[in-house]
Amino acid sequence: MIKVGIVGGTGYTGVELLRLLAVHPEVQLTAITSRKEDGLPVADMYPSLRGRVDIAFSAPDKADLTQCDVVFFATPHGVAMAQAPELLAKGVKVIDLAADFRIKDRAVFEKTYKIDHTAPDLLEQAVYGLVELNREEIKKANLIANPGCYPTTMQIGYAPLLKAGVIDAGHLIADCKSGVSGAGRKAEIGILFSEASDSFKAYGVSGHRHTPETSAQLQRFTDQKVSLIFTPHLVPMIRGMHSTLYAKLTKDISNEELQKLFEDAYKDEQFVDVMPFGSHPETRTTKGSNMLRLALHRPDGGDTVIVLVVQDNLVKGASGQAVQCMNLMFGLQEDMGLNTIALLP
Repeated sequence: MIKVGIVGGTGYTGVELLRLLAVHPEVQLTAITSRKEDGLPVADMYPSLRGRVDIAFSAPDKADLTQCDVVFFATPHGVAMAQAPELLAKGVKVIDLAADFRIKDRAVFEKTYKIDHTAPDLLEQAVYGLVELNREEIKKANLIANPGCYPTTMQIGYAPLLKAGVIDAGHLIADCKSGVSGAGRKAEIGILFSEASDSFKAYGVSGHRHTPETSAQLQRFTDQKVSLIFTPHLVPMIRGMHSTLYAKLTKDISNEELQKLFEDAYKDEQFVDVMPFGSHPETRTTKGSNMLRLALHRPDGGDTVIVLVVQDNLVKGASGQAVQCMNLMFGLQEDMGLNTIALLP
């Protein structure tokens, strides 16, 4: 059994980890930390876990995380970089769901997140945890930088086109929407029910912190200079993410050939569903699951290709992806504990 610790188990990605790991056949939940909720049974905070999780939250100074085989950080940015060095030195694997190790360039990280990076020596060691595009490196990793939710959709959607060299990498446009849970479990005016419900808005238009992460990862797939315009939006639903990705074709290619690019790229991927050309994937078809669905469009047969991508922002966009990485790191079946079918309706 894999002894698992979770730092920051009170947020949405934390409870999503608990939901998935509580039924994982090879996992023993060993420690779940929360300074504020020290001693409170996890199931008292999250009754959905009654009968599944029987341990209590522990203050960080009381939980001996070095006894774990792997520790997940479901925490704000900056926490993992402070604690990961000691854990890694003790042979504990680390999976960070925040952004501490997603950006290799320290200066770019510090400019983007407005905090100092206190473990710069770990940046090169960290492996980016997007399984479908980085599987072999993840298998060998001790430190995983779990991708952001938006970046997951953009990379899965653009990668086959960039690898094939059929689009202009200098003019990528991503129009993306996320449910309110993407903002985290916190009291903030902009995500209150009466503020977010029956409304729709863009945010981070002048520059979003996921842009440097996504651009750097996309750059791996092309010799062209990547230029990405990324605009996120908040939609009045709890879970779900929909990304509409635009690119200009630079080669004469048929719709059938475009479709084959994606089908060939993801034919062996159990968590990426390439739908028939011209389909319209819906967020509800991925709710509660680790599945990402996508479909291609080409308006009027012109030189613009559109990729529609949907996922559950808390599962494939966060905790499910982290568990997928854990499975690979410990030599388990990649889908173990992740075969939940989406909730419908």
